[in-house]
Amino acid sequence: MSEVVAAGPLASGKGSEQENFPVARLFAPRFRMPVKAFYRFARTGDDIADHPTAPAQEKLARLEAMRATLAGESDTDAPALALRQICAERGITRQHGLDLLIAFTRDVTKTHYASWDELIDYCRVSAMPVGRFVLDVHGEDRALWPANDALCAALQIVNHLQDCAKDRANLDRVYLPADVLAAHGASIADLDAPVATPSLRAAIVDLAGRTGVLLAQARPFARAIRDTRLGIEVAIIQRLAHSLNRRLQTRDPLSQRVHHGKAEMLALALPAAIGRLLAR
Repeated sequence: MSEVVAAGPLASGKGSEQENFPVARLFAPRFRMPVKAFYRFARTGDDIADHPTAPAQEKLARLEAMRATLAGESDTDAPALALRQICAERGITRQHGLDLLIAFTRDVTKTHYASWDELIDYCRVSAMPVGRFVLDVHGEDRALWPANDALCAALQIVNHLQDCAKDRANLDRVYLPADVLAAHGASIADLDAPVATPSLRAAIVDLAGRTGVLLAQARPFARAIRDTRLGIEVAIIQRLAHSLNRRLQTRDPLSQRVHHGKAEMLALALPAAIGRLLAR
């Protein structure tokens, strides 16, 4: 057995209720446990990668312990072991979790992205596997993966845009592609200001526009899902994402609030849920 490498000391304490988008709140009870296990696994890896003071080598060692446990090479990491067991019980590939670990490792070793294509490649391992796992848990057709991938990438980029100043300040991490910044005459240093420069605002609006294309590609997704509860949750997430993306085109994430309040989320969620129910 390998030496135990615990993730606990690097935990952020953040729970699913603090996420920007719902996490399994509407799922049927038989699906909640595996999705929550995947969430705990993802939360652990994310906390390790995003810890503000832990040395990079310690982060990489802890992420490697998660990978080895999920791959069946050791039993040292509790969240990874729980996910491995659920994947075995439910007949789900472990690749979704392994892909996430690639993303978390990249977060430790890579702080800037050169292009939109490079950012989408990051979303391929950081966001798309989450939705794919949920679809597999529910036994949905893998023909839905392209729509899932578009939505998950859009959600990831919306988060990057609204948190761009915080990511820069806390982690010196910049997800805004360098070529998009340069095309609008913006620079990474613009993220350090209290208010976005016109050039940075133009770059953010550009990226929100590209994200809108992804959301358009995902539009049929919720109605194509067979499971009603999952379809409703996806419809709500889509509505919230559209709203946030529109805000990013008119609000400055450096100086203005983009995140939804609870009342705003409810006002958006109810029509989305009703619309999905009526559509079926």
